[in-house]
Amino acid sequence: MSILCGLPIIECVYCLACARWAWKRCLHTAGHDSENWGLATVEEFEPVPRLCRLILSCYEEDLRNPIWAPPGGYGINPDWVILRKSYEATQGRVPPYMIYLDHDNADISLAIVGLNMVKESDYAVMLDNKLGQRKFDGGYVHNGLLKAAGCVLDAECDVLRELVENYPHYTLTFTGHSLGSGVAALLAMLVVQNRDRLGNIDRKRIRCYAIAPARCMSLNLAVRYADVINSVVLQDDFLPRTATPLEDIFKSLFCLPCILCLRCMKDTCIPEEKMLKDPRRLYAPGRLYHIVERKPFRMGRFPPVVRTAVPVDGRFEHIVLSCNATTDHAIIWIEREAQRALELMLENDRIMEIPVKQRMERQQTLERDHSQEYKAALQRAVTLSVPDAYSPSSYGTFDKHDDRDNSTILSGEGSLNSSTKSRHRESWDELIERLFDKDESGHMVLKEQHADSY
Repeated sequence: MSILCGLPIIECVYCLACARWAWKRCLHTAGHDSENWGLATVEEFEPVPRLCRLILSCYEEDLRNPIWAPPGGYGINPDWVILRKSYEATQGRVPPYMIYLDHDNADISLAIVGLNMVKESDYAVMLDNKLGQRKFDGGYVHNGLLKAAGCVLDAECDVLRELVENYPHYTLTFTGHSLGSGVAALLAMLVVQNRDRLGNIDRKRIRCYAIAPARCMSLNLAVRYADVINSVVLQDDFLPRTATPLEDIFKSLFCLPCILCLRCMKDTCIPEEKMLKDPRRLYAPGRLYHIVERKPFRMGRFPPVVRTAVPVDGRFEHIVLSCNATTDHAIIWIEREAQRALELMLENDRIMEIPVKQRMERQQTLERDHSQEYKAALQRAVTLSVPDAYSPSSYGTFDKHDDRDNSTILSGEGSLNSSTKSRHRESWDELIERLFDKDESGHMVLKEQHADSY
């Protein structure tokens, strides 16, 4: 009898727990993810809308007569296109991409398109994720995306090296959207690890902008390459928040709301400490830029605000239950809102009438702040016991292991072979003393001998 009386109580407790969870999840908005981040500046965010338009132009068959051009056009000079590769040219191993020589912005750009839902080859790349079996540079990466990145580097290594040598003052930028963003991020990592194949290019010249990024690398790598890789997320976009393998995205094509809710429930029930200590859990790469344009319990879009940080914990861990979770993933919307955000930043600068000298000083301050933010991210990773957060590698951050992961030798399939010796453990104070010096104002700055490799 007592058992029967206890059943209603258990049911009530269970219902209350579910109601509390649902209430908390419905109250969680995208603005909570970046509410404590700093505001982005014009100098660091300027390339984003321009690179979004470059990615959009990859979908056009004729750049001189574009069909899907956004308002104002692409701003792409067809004469500066070095090459374009289609699915047929890449044999389906990589999504289509373009190499563009941007003389206006002194940049060599390689742009990769996103997932094409009617191409089986894209699903093959996305689903080729042997979780826990693909190590790279002391961490874990998505296997299929790494192989695709290796194919691009193998195919275009000579072209890129020639461009880099002919234009020594140009930056080398890799960018992509959705599936292509993961390929671009891992391609940037491969280039950093194989700079000799591109004429020993300076690491400072290499950069990547992953638009609506796929979660493609472990946390230690995501923080380590924050000086090279930048991820751009629009408001509620589901892909950077969808944890674990990209196979879930394939399943979600059939019933996206159901899968997102199930994934949301699962991630909510996993303690964050357990997430951080899982070395195989994948994350959105590099420095994060979050475009926020909607507010809780308010209708419509507001003037977009761009926040940026190199977070360790709270790195887009929870899916936002929103009707915009899929529309915010569209490259057209991202380009439009990124351009609006940039115009607002420029307008604020014009109102303030910042002189040229102060702009240069602001740029130097920005670089110093970013360097300090890397340091804080490293310290945070050590504090949270993130795997491989101790014993920095030659890049001044995390450890490298002897597991087919470094000093790559690329084959036709983008496979990696390496052997490195693990380094001794180094205390946090020793790490900071080895990597950083103090300038005249007492701020921590990166030492010259490490500036190229950090």
